[in-house]
Amino acid sequence: MTALRRTATRTGQYAALLGYLAFLALPFLWLVSTAFKPPRELAAAHPTWIPEAPTLENFRQAFDQQPLLAAAGNSLLAAAVSALLAVVLATPMAYVLARHRTRLARAATGWVVVSQAFPLVLVIIPLFLILKGLHLVDSRIGLILVYVVWALPFALWMLTGYVRAVPRELEEAAAVDGAGRLRTLRSVTGPLLAPGIVATALFAFLTAWNEFFFALVLLKSPEKQTLPVVLTHFLGTEGVADLGPLAAAALLATLPGLLLFAVIQRRITGGMLAGAVKS
Repeated sequence: MTALRRTATRTGQYAALLGYLAFLALPFLWLVSTAFKPPRELAAAHPTWIPEAPTLENFRQAFDQQPLLAAAGNSLLAAAVSALLAVVLATPMAYVLARHRTRLARAATGWVVVSQAFPLVLVIIPLFLILKGLHLVDSRIGLILVYVVWALPFALWMLTGYVRAVPRELEEAAAVDGAGRLRTLRSVTGPLLAPGIVATALFAFLTAWNEFFFALVLLKSPEKQTLPVVLTHFLGTEGVADLGPLAAAALLATLPGLLLFAVIQRRITGGMLAGAVKS
């Protein structure tokens, strides 16, 4: 009876996992299908999953209609710099919060969690006024600062969990062997935190890469706009989408995040296993 119950539980878990994967994959597969369909198939009353006459014309039109490469460069700059700054700032703060569990540290952790519940509309007006006073509206630097501030709470929360997972006994053993604080952090704690730092940087990068609202409000110059904002330009004045080029551009905007995660995912897993063996 117990074995039967375990089998039923595992079957239910696999079914739920497959359902979740299908929920995530179907929109992406439909986007891929739409990106390669000619206009005749896009306007068909009964659309098909697989294009009957695949074409690259939608991609050519997408690049002709909008400056996708320049927008992608703006998004890459903002995402990479903000992710780097968020990780550099969050790592020492997370270490202090994890190793010194005072009331102030617990209050700071609680504030980090609560701050994630603030809606964007609530902060955009005071944020705009602050940046305007600093002459950073319509500025890449201003947008990067906003992304850093927005990603920092969750990055801090993630890294705090990773630091707590590193056994304190390893640092104490290094201290007994004569290692100083900096050497302990560099040689013992740092390598074990590497997977968490990479995962946090990936989160901050993807958050900034996909962000739309802040970029829409803070950037007015066309040459400074990010990729998510430029994608809205495929909508006509009456809200009618140029579906083929829009799907092609959206697919190109999605691929970098998927490829980045596919490349880094193995390193994250390998680093976690290595850390488990060392501990």
